[in-house]
Amino acid sequence: MIALGIILLIIGFLTGISILWTIGIILTVVGAVLWVMGSMGHAIAGRRHYW
Repeated sequence: MIALGIILLIIGFLTGISILWTIGIILTVVGAVLWVMGSMGHAIAGRRHYW
């Protein structure tokens, strides 16, 4: 999810499409939150870790 968010950020920045930029930011933030919660040992969607 983090990788997809970064890819969308780059595409949105290069093409000037603001919706891709916004979606990229959201996906990057959500991916980072899930990654941090998973690394702390919290179960996310029934999993102990999140990739």
